[in-house]
Amino acid sequence: MPGKEIIVCDWLDGVAFETGIDNHRLVLDTPLDYGGQDRGPRPKPLLLVALAGCTGMDVISMLQKMQLKVEKFRLIVEGDLTTEHPKQFYRIHLVYEFTGQDLPPEKIRQAIELSQEKYCGVSATIKKAMPLTWEFKIIDR
Repeated sequence: MPGKEIIVCDWLDGVAFETGIDNHRLVLDTPLDYGGQDRGPRPKPLLLVALAGCTGMDVISMLQKMQLKVEKFRLIVEGDLTTEHPKQFYRIHLVYEFTGQDLPPEKIRQAIELSQEKYCGVSATIKKAMPLTWEFKIIDR
C-alpha cells in the first residue's frame, strides 16, 4: 500500500497561513507590497528547499557511508520562472559544491546519480513536470 503525506494549512489573517511539518511550525506569507506582512517564506521557494534537502540528505548520507571526508557541502538550486501567470518553474538546475581534500569525483558523481535516479522522491516528482539538471564542483582544501 502506498504511503501518503498530509499537510494542513490554517489561514491566519491577510494572506498568511500556518502549517505543521514533523512537529515544526511554519508560517507562509507574502511581502507587504503583495498584501502580506512578510512573516514567513513564500511557497515557491519552499519547493526548491524541499529539493535541496531531499537530494542533499541522500548525497551526504552516501558519502559518509563511503567514509569520505567532506568539510563543507552546499547546494545551490536555480529555478527559472515563467513571466506570465500562473508564474511557475519551467526548469530547475542544481549545483552541488563540495569542499575537502582528496574527494574522488567518481564517488561524488555516483552519490549524486543515485540520489537523482533512485532515492530522491522530490527530484522524481519534479522531473515529471520539467527538466531538472545538475552539476557538481569540488573545491580542494
